[in-house]
Amino acid sequence: MPRYVRARQPGGTYFFTVTTRDRVPVLVDGAVRDALRSAIRETMTRWPFAIDAWVLLPDHLHCLWTLPEDDADFSKRWSTIKRLVSQRLDTRFWQPRFWEHLIRDERDRAAHFDYIHMNPVKHGLVQRPVDWPFSTFHRYLKAGVYSEDWFDLRTNLDLE
Repeated sequence: MPRYVRARQPGGTYFFTVTTRDRVPVLVDGAVRDALRSAIRETMTRWPFAIDAWVLLPDHLHCLWTLPEDDADFSKRWSTIKRLVSQRLDTRFWQPRFWEHLIRDERDRAAHFDYIHMNPVKHGLVQRPVDWPFSTFHRYLKAGVYSEDWFDLRTNLDLE
């Protein structure tokens, strides 16, 4: 059995990818979103963390979390979130593991931050991040970090 070595840095910022088992496209369903939101809130009350960026796609999600200064246990948080969602929906649809990347510096953070917000465009779900409702893009649009046309498929791809 493989032994996974995870980078652990107390107070670190991490990029995560979490998928559904067999890439079943259920994450944007209302009941699943509600269960996920509730599980995250419950987990945050026990083990705090900040969600810096998030995108929820039909079969996977990407996010950036920052953990408290004295804590590096993101695995406990993810296992709790996944377990609570599965219990609430009475089904197991998560892929058993997740992928994480420890953010090294501000440039790395900015690249992953943008990657998260343009991911619905990358997967062909929308032409602009502003058109995807399940993303923190809208929070950062209101804050002036992004503009509505920050990444527009029609103008950012060389189609010739």
